[in-house]
Amino acid sequence: MTRTDVRAVGRTRTALAAGLLTAVLALSGCGAAGDSDDASSSDERALSAAGQNKAGAGEAASDAKQDGAEPGSPKKPDPVTATATHVIRTASLSVEVRSASRAAATARTVAQNAGGLVASETTEQVDDTHDSSHLVLRVPQGRYDSVLRELSGAGKLLSRTSTAKDVTDQVVDVESRIATQRSSVARVRKLMDRADKLADVVTLEGELSSRQASLESLLAQQASLEDRTALATITLDLMEPEAAPEEEGDPGFLDALSGGWHAFLTMLRWLAVAVGAAAPFLAAAALLLVLWRMLSRRRGTKAGQPPAGE
Repeated sequence: MTRTDVRAVGRTRTALAAGLLTAVLALSGCGAAGDSDDASSSDERALSAAGQNKAGAGEAASDAKQDGAEPGSPKKPDPVTATATHVIRTASLSVEVRSASRAAATARTVAQNAGGLVASETTEQVDDTHDSSHLVLRVPQGRYDSVLRELSGAGKLLSRTSTAKDVTDQVVDVESRIATQRSSVARVRKLMDRADKLADVVTLEGELSSRQASLESLLAQQASLEDRTALATITLDLMEPEAAPEEEGDPGFLDALSGGWHAFLTMLRWLAVAVGAAAPFLAAAALLLVLWRMLSRRRGTKAGQPPAGE
């Protein structure tokens, strides 16, 4: 083999080695590029998740600041779950007292000192022997038990009943419906401001009147519930004891004389009544008797006269 051929073979080998090296480098570059792309996408996802976490933390912090609480502190209870309990309390008392009028005045004073009022009061006389009073008292819920005890001790307690009704759900429902109805009324008013056609205005006015009436009805229900839950109702009946009948002793001479005289007068009255009832019949009989005698005398006179011509 000549020197020229040896050089040609070396060049060929060198070219092949360079081509293989280039291919290897190209493949390595593609793999590196793929790995870098994967890494960058992973980094982007991590950064996005971190951003979301930071955003959530920021929102939670802002909510906590709005609620007046520091981040990490316990969350305030929901307003619905923290709603106060609303209870309607009523009681009925029947008390026997020596003087109904005095006891009624005391009951009025007790209710007014407790911050309450007298809703109604009625006093009447029973059997012309004793009085009775009927009072309806309204007292604050906080003084309900103490007023009830004081009124029960005003005399001899005959009966006592009390009831308590929880209306918390009803109060919450009415408040929610009021808020919804107010929003509805506001929306209709906005539509009325934008309405241009007369027909639309008339229709919206009718709708506004209907919703306003519903709102006023709900407000009345709310006021009634507030009144009945703020003030308890106590119905009080005050009665005086009936007079005991006097015990009767053994009858004496005066009692017997009085009884006999009373019987005699009673007999005379009955006789007078009998005579008065029989008087018309006796008068008619006497008249008939007089007429009969007159007719008898006339017949006797005619029979005793001699015949005519003798």
